[in-house]
Amino acid sequence: MSATTGARGDGARNAPLRVDAQRNLEHVLRAAREVFGELGYGAPMEDVARRARVGVGTVYRRFPSKDVLVRRIAEEETARLTDQARSALGQEDEPWSALSRFLRTSVASGAGRLLPPQVLRVGVADESADAGATGEPRVPQQRMQPGGGELRLVPEQGPGAAASVGSAPVSAPAPVSAPAPVSVSVSVEDDPGAATLLEVVGRLVDRARAAGQLRPDVSVSDVLLVIATAAPSLPDAAQQAAASSRLLDILLEGLRSRPA
Repeated sequence: MSATTGARGDGARNAPLRVDAQRNLEHVLRAAREVFGELGYGAPMEDVARRARVGVGTVYRRFPSKDVLVRRIAEEETARLTDQARSALGQEDEPWSALSRFLRTSVASGAGRLLPPQVLRVGVADESADAGATGEPRVPQQRMQPGGGELRLVPEQGPGAAASVGSAPVSAPAPVSAPAPVSVSVSVEDDPGAATLLEVVGRLVDRARAAGQLRPDVSVSDVLLVIATAAPSLPDAAQQAAASSRLLDILLEGLRSRPA
C-alpha cells in the first residue's frame, strides 16, 4: 500500500460522515467481514459490494484500494481478539480456565476465519521449529476461494521475507480453478495492535505453562492456529457451531499437559 493510498484511507476513515454515508460504511464493513470470513482475504471487492447491496464504486470511495479494506478488517479483528484475551485474564484466576475461555470465546465469535494474516505470519515465522525441510520459515496463509483448502503452511518466499514490512499488498484474486494464497507482509514492529495481541496471548500461554497445565512445547503461534483451525465455515449455522465446539474440545485436549 502506497503512502498516498494510506493517507487517503486514514483521512476518509476519520472524516465526519453523513447519515447515509455512515450507514453505507456499516453495511460495507459488515459485508466485508462476512465475505472475507467465508472466502478469505482474496475475495474480490465486487463480492463485498454485492453483499452490502451497494455499488462497487461506493466501496472504493470509502476504501480506495482493497488493501485498505483488508487492513481495516484485520485491525478490528486484532482489537477484538485482544479484548477477549484481556477479559479471560481478568475474569479467570485459574490459568487453564483463562486460556480455554479465550479460545472458546474467540472461536465462537468466528475469529478464526478473520485472523489477521500478519499476526499468523509473525506467530509462526518466529518459531524455528516451523522451518521447512529447506530451512525456510513456514507461515500460515489465508485460504483463497472454496476448494482452495483451509489454513496452510507454505514456504516463505525469499530469505528474510518474514521480516519485511508492508512489501507485499494483498494480491488480486486468482481464478477459482487455480486458487492462490493471499499474503500480507507486515512485521510486529509495523503493527502495534498485532504486537499487543501477541503479548496478551503470550501471558495466557505463560501462565498455563508455568502452572504445568499446558504442554511445554506449546507456543503463542500454536494457540492462534487453534483459533484458525477450529472455526470452519459451514452453510448451516447450527452445524457450524457444533463442529467448532467439537473440534475445539479435541484441540484443547491436545494442548493440555498430561502427568508423566
